[in-house]
Amino acid sequence: MVEAIYGCKWSLTVYQLVASGVNRPGKMVRSVDGLSTKVLNDCLRKNVDFGILERIAYPEIPPRVEYVVTEFGEKFVRILDELEQLQKEIEAETS
Repeated sequence: MVEAIYGCKWSLTVYQLVASGVNRPGKMVRSVDGLSTKVLNDCLRKNVDFGILERIAYPEIPPRVEYVVTEFGEKFVRILDELEQLQKEIEAETS
């Protein structure tokens, strides 16, 4: 699971967007250069399947979908943050 999520270069960006209040797919695509709708949808689907994000569909016309980080997702993101910090420390030591 960690490899699948961490290996997707957009996952961390998606977490940052959701954490900052950008939780609708259209707004996510408009907020990030180079992020396509197809890649975003694949990334979101993978994160929902792993239980990191929750998809909330509102019964409105036009349809509205939002994503939120789950309780498990908050724990998972903390672990990813620690891995990123460790990587920075390793790079600093070898420089």
